Amino acid sequence: MSKAAIEEFFQRLSDADPEPKGELDYTNVYTLLVAVALSAQATDVGVNKATKKLFEIVATPQDMLALGEEALISHVRTIGLYRGKAKNIMAAAKILVEKHGGIVPNDQDALEELPGVGRKTANVVRNIAFGEPTIAVDTHIFRLGNRTGMAKGKTPLAVEKALEKKIPKRFLHHSHHWMILHGRYICKARSPRCPDCIVNDLCNFKDKTPAAE
Repeated sequence: MSKAAIEEFFQRLSDADPEPKGELDYTNVYTLLVAVALSAQATDVGVNKATKKLFEIVATPQDMLALGEEALISHVRTIGLYRGKAKNIMAAAKILVEKHGGIVPNDQDALEELPGVGRKTANVVRNIAFGEPTIAVDTHIFRLGNRTGMAKGKTPLAVEKALEKKIPKRFLHHSHHWMILHGRYICKARSPRCPDCIVNDLCNFKDKTPAAE
């Protein structure tokens, strides 16, 4: 995609949804971190159902440690890989209390040091909680980057770096959410809704879904 096409791509997404929001429920920065960690290989809807009651009693890492791992498991057992995620969440809570005074830091390296928190999770938290222009490349953004021709890459990191270079700065903050939502509801992995896509004419995807006759 050309520079002009990329500019127009995000302008249209911006016009359609000026203030895009993530779909995970949370009450503060810490519960956002927990929700994002739980969402790996799980749906936002499923995570929200599991954390509804959890976040009524847990708001800080100290609360999580007081709750305990087994009680946490009872809240999140409907989520895939819940035992491993619960173990990581408890370990991360301990580090947050001991090294960061119970505060989630706006620091990429510090976040990635937490068990269960990789680059993608850290990017999501920094974008949503701290307004940083980070791009968390999930399956949707990876697909969009390659499918549209905007940012081709064989790894999520390669796509992330390409997008950071190509997306105009004024769109960087919200670009993460626009692309995720577009990939989730329009540019789906199977049967993409190309006829309903507002950026269809800008996309270089060769196998676009034709309009119904």
